[in-house]
Amino acid sequence: MTGDPGSAADTLAAWNAVLNATSALLIVLGWRAIRGGERDRHRALMLSALGVSALFLVGYLVRVALSGTHRYPGHGALKAFYLALLGSHMLLAAATPVLVLLAVWLAWKARFAAHKRLVRYALPIW
Repeated sequence: MTGDPGSAADTLAAWNAVLNATSALLIVLGWRAIRGGERDRHRALMLSALGVSALFLVGYLVRVALSGTHRYPGHGALKAFYLALLGSHMLLAAATPVLVLLAVWLAWKARFAAHKRLVRYALPIW
């Protein structure tokens, strides 16, 4: 990284994409593990996904602090579609940490029936 905040933000954006993809892979593997009855593997994979997602969040917030928010360059219907998609993404992104932490807490407390009911919604959002 150079002293240019823009290049640091670009580097963080690339790392955030890697972290996001890694988290998604860990989530899928964790889902497959629990479907196969492998609780210990499931726990390890999902906690790893949580850790990677936390790193993503830190990287995302640092990137925004360095480069600010970005405006969509288009106009008309495409911009309206983009803004609608962004709005729904922001609402789901704000809900995800609450749902994930609640799911972890329910599992920690061995309340597996409640955990399973919650993650049916939380997993696809995450």
